[in-house]
Amino acid sequence: MPRSPETIDLLLTRRSVKPLTMVEPGPDEADLEIMLRAASRVPDHGKLAPWRFIVFRGAARAQFGKVLRHIFAAEEPRADEDRLKLEENRLLQAPLVVAVISRLVPSKKAPEWEQRLSAGAACQNMLVAATALGFVGAWLTEWYAYSDNVAKALGLGENERVAGFIYFGSPSQPKDERERPALADIVSEWKSE
Repeated sequence: MPRSPETIDLLLTRRSVKPLTMVEPGPDEADLEIMLRAASRVPDHGKLAPWRFIVFRGAARAQFGKVLRHIFAAEEPRADEDRLKLEENRLLQAPLVVAVISRLVPSKKAPEWEQRLSAGAACQNMLVAATALGFVGAWLTEWYAYSDNVAKALGLGENERVAGFIYFGSPSQPKDERERPALADIVSEWKSE
């Protein structure tokens, strides 16, 4: 394989950004297809496709926001109007949101842990593809990723759970950098005695 310095640079500089700072344009249909194709090319022991994707764009973001508001109000009855409005507008923060759904497939070859990791890899591949296409993204798992009522609203099966909601758009400001762990603090080498 030939070397690809552009790919290495992209991996070393990719950075999540806050959805509140994302603006139009978001990925169009062709961009989204590329991102979803990249997501579906992750390691997948047994060819199980232990993930699927739910796309929110256009008016669907506001419609699902009403669902989130209703569910949050039921789950948190003391929530004030400001918080309920935040939940209602949550998916409107970015032009495109994709829910990545981890789904367990019965398999003697691929245990649950591997299937869950594959869904996480799908999230990361989608973020990297979006960055390569000139967009920004953020992978979020907040209350609505863990709510049984939201899972029902999404039509998730017993074998499914949200791996994350991934927000995509264009940057409205330069990306800042954050401190990363020193490799010396997180890398060790196993040696036999």
